[in-house]
Amino acid sequence: MTSYAPRMDSAEYERKIAHRFAEFDQDGNGYIDRADFSKAAAALLAEFGTTARSDKGQALYSGAEAFWQGMAGIADVDGDQRVSRQEFVTGAVKRLRDNPRRFAEIARPFLHAVVAIADEDGSGVTRAGAERVLRVLGVDTDRCSAVAAALDSDGDDRISEDQILEAFAAYYVTSEPDTP
Repeated sequence: MTSYAPRMDSAEYERKIAHRFAEFDQDGNGYIDRADFSKAAAALLAEFGTTARSDKGQALYSGAEAFWQGMAGIADVDGDQRVSRQEFVTGAVKRLRDNPRRFAEIARPFLHAVVAIADEDGSGVTRAGAERVLRVLGVDTDRCSAVAAALDSDGDDRISEDQILEAFAAYYVTSEPDTP
């Protein structure tokens, strides 16, 4: 995985991270909590016609829980089992700025399970599959195609788990909130 070092001042980085918060807050209640991760998992299962009780469904819910636990461990300062916008900004800036790969690592089980569901023929996630995932996870519909194209950096219409993990880590250290 490529090393990504933030090239921005702290205020700029905090603005960017605050933008990312809204993408995690699936229900829009102003907090990131376990329910946001469960909601994302349920929506992905529905999109790809996968049952919750299947091996892939169970892996996705387990991955979502692991991701939530990692997120809470980084950012839930007051221990109330939810992450406020300020906790997210502070936690992300304080703990991830020097090690953005850590965030990708806590997301790995979830992303691995997403890949298993979106890779419908066993040859990698297609751009179309990536667009579906992104749309379900709340990325602006207008941006899904551009983001999927950016993920498919070699242009073979297949996106590997490693490409997804690398892009995920990079997303949290880019200087522009709207960078795919």
